[in-house]
Amino acid sequence: QPENLQKNWLREFYQVVHAHKPHFMALHCQEFGGKNYEASMSHVDKFVKELLSSDAMKDYNRARVYLDENYKSQEHFTALGSFYFLHESLKNIYQFDFKAKKYKKVTGKEIYSDTLESTPMLEKEKFPQDYFPECKWSRKGFIRTRWCITDCAFDLVNIHLFHDASNLIAWETSPSVYSGIRHKALGYVLDRIIDQRFEKVSYFVFGDFNFRLDAKAVVETLCAKATMQTIRAADTNEVVKLIFRESDNDRKVMLQLEKKLFDYFNQDVFRDNNGTALLEFDRELSVFKDRLYELDISFPPSYPYSEDSSQGKQYMNTRCPAWCDRILMSHSAKELILKVKNDEKIVIYDHIGPNVCMGDHKPVFLSFRIAAGAGKPIANVHKCCVVQ
Repeated sequence: QPENLQKNWLREFYQVVHAHKPHFMALHCQEFGGKNYEASMSHVDKFVKELLSSDAMKDYNRARVYLDENYKSQEHFTALGSFYFLHESLKNIYQFDFKAKKYKKVTGKEIYSDTLESTPMLEKEKFPQDYFPECKWSRKGFIRTRWCITDCAFDLVNIHLFHDASNLIAWETSPSVYSGIRHKALGYVLDRIIDQRFEKVSYFVFGDFNFRLDAKAVVETLCAKATMQTIRAADTNEVVKLIFRESDNDRKVMLQLEKKLFDYFNQDVFRDNNGTALLEFDRELSVFKDRLYELDISFPPSYPYSEDSSQGKQYMNTRCPAWCDRILMSHSAKELILKVKNDEKIVIYDHIGPNVCMGDHKPVFLSFRIAAGAGKPIANVHKCCVVQ
């Protein structure tokens, strides 16, 4: 129901825009056009037109939209979409031209699609095929843009990392083979954005990292007192299902695990107190603690939500719920953010549409301020340019 879903999605998005009134806004999307691109790209065009012309966005008089819609190019297609909106009150904002190696003043509204490879205002790359050989038609990759606002330069990187192909394989080892693949791909991106070709600046990396909870540890905790039954395929003897039953209580089924089934009997464990009891199993970022920083998570796992428009809070039983959607930053970017001013909560890290169906992922957002001159060694912190 794309028409219905888009209406709800945009309404929730506009509410957040209205609440925080950002002067500079970046919106990163993945899997543009869904799985069936040829049939769905018309919905993408409607979505873009609505965003650029809506009443809610009328004060944003400059915009840049980068859509990787060239689905016929298997070699390059990432299905990523990056939107940048500039409020009319924001002066002196520049975007970096990676080919000319200089900043250009941003004016007007421009949309780029199909052949982003020839656009010098961004860097786009799809991960090498051998990173995830099981996936013949992977779209995973990243888009990077660079901005300068009141002498503060930073990179914004839209990223989409590899998913878990099978719950059973993810369960076998700790950490799983899939987390190792994501680790390699994220390291590749971080190395790329701090290499010697351009001046080093602070960076924010956000999108669908596909980070999962440590499946083995989660199952062992959720089913600590259960007995496990293994079901194998008759012809190949391959394990196709695991059933965890309570030892007593009439041997009630607690969890059923298949390649694409994670059916746990009590979803409240993922929702109560925003699922924080499970954050200890969210371990994939720890490998990068010297390179990346994240604010404390205070929202429930962002994936996989039901796509039934009447089930805004319900998870699908296909995967173990996890915090897939994240906003991470370099340690120098963390230093740019004004933490507290007059006890006002300036930095907010949260999700959008908690009670509404937003698709299988809940969008996640970060709102913050940057002090004017923060990018300079001797910052003039008395003037504050609000960048959210």
